[in-house]
Amino acid sequence: MVEGAGARAPWTVAALLLATADAIAARFGAVAVRGELSGFTRAASGHCYFSLKDAQGAPALLRCAMFRRAAVLVDFAPADGQQVELRGRLGVYEPRGELQMVVESLQRVGAGTLYEEFLRLKAKLQAQGLFEASRKRPLARWPLALGVVTSPAAAALHDVLAALARRAPQLRVVVYPSPVQGADAPGALAAAIASANLRAEVDTLLLVRGGGSLEDLWAFNDERVVRAVAQSRIPVVCGVGHETDVTLADLAADLRAPTPTAAAELAAPARDEWIAALDARAAALQALLARTLERQAQRLDRLGLRLGRPATQLAVQHRNLEALRQRMRQALLAQRAARSQRLDEVGRRLQNAFAVQRERRRDAPSLRASRLEQALASQLQRLQSRLAVAGGRLGALDPQRVLQRGFAWIEDEAGRAVVSVRGLVAGQRVAAVWADGRAQAEVLGVQDQPPLA
Repeated sequence: MVEGAGARAPWTVAALLLATADAIAARFGAVAVRGELSGFTRAASGHCYFSLKDAQGAPALLRCAMFRRAAVLVDFAPADGQQVELRGRLGVYEPRGELQMVVESLQRVGAGTLYEEFLRLKAKLQAQGLFEASRKRPLARWPLALGVVTSPAAAALHDVLAALARRAPQLRVVVYPSPVQGADAPGALAAAIASANLRAEVDTLLLVRGGGSLEDLWAFNDERVVRAVAQSRIPVVCGVGHETDVTLADLAADLRAPTPTAAAELAAPARDEWIAALDARAAALQALLARTLERQAQRLDRLGLRLGRPATQLAVQHRNLEALRQRMRQALLAQRAARSQRLDEVGRRLQNAFAVQRERRRDAPSLRASRLEQALASQLQRLQSRLAVAGGRLGALDPQRVLQRGFAWIEDEAGRAVVSVRGLVAGQRVAAVWADGRAQAEVLGVQDQPPLA
């Protein structure tokens, strides 16, 4: 397009905004305006930023900025919902092209309707104990699933899912959808919380929404939502708005988070914490296992010392067996001598008795002699039976019977029993005697073992 001689050059954006600001300042100058505070924030620099809503409820909003030099003169704590009167200058905030009022003074003229309702409902629910710290429960230390009550289209859901994907990707997330703003939001939020409790599939419930004005967040001040949060059997973390936003649902929740992202971080331990906890438990189990193995090894060593080597045990048993064999032989010989002596005595007594009977039979009738002879014969038979039983018992103690049970003894070339390994030397010839024969052997080596403890 070719400009004519009389055509005016187009504005630059900066020049147009500057001209507009000059025009507004010239037209209005210093003005006073009354409305309701909304979205009040105080920066670290001391400057304050907020919006002023129409006090009559008209859909009108004026952005405001109050610098530190004016903010320090305010004699009350500004908060959302308060009715205030501002004095300042209208201008244009050029970086965003927005109409803005630079506030020089701020005075409170009364509380807004919503804020009054907030305070009234807060006092009522607090009196009923819904905000008591004693009824708040700790969150699950290691949750497996988290529930999120919010709008599927809300940025808060994206923030929560992003935080969980970064912090604890192993967790299962269940979304209970509900509008978070508008007339239908309170009933839908309460119903979503009730549904989560009915399904009982998550360990912790997150109630989240992004920031906004008092009207935007009003659903979380609704009595139905607050009671649903307080009555939930699942612990609830409420992360609504920004850090400065406080709702009644925050007060009733088991834990309040300043933002939706913070709610996700508070409810879900980081994966590194899970891994560290598992590593700690694994280390504890390994230490316990090591201590157990050490104790069992010591116990095994003690038992091994008590048991000793089998060869040593056999040598001890051989010595004991030889000692028993010698004792048995001596006992048998003594019993045999005693029984022989007794039999001889009985024989002499019988002979004497027979001699006496023969003398008597000469004078006694033959029938009495026959009966006496039968009695003597019976007594002799009983004595012979007793002698046979004693001989059987004596035979059971015979060393030959011990050898028949699998034992053997060792003899040197002179026929003497070897009862200790100390009686042997390498190269010595010996004989091993069993029940069914004997074998010649040569000693290849001698190893002395200590006796068992």
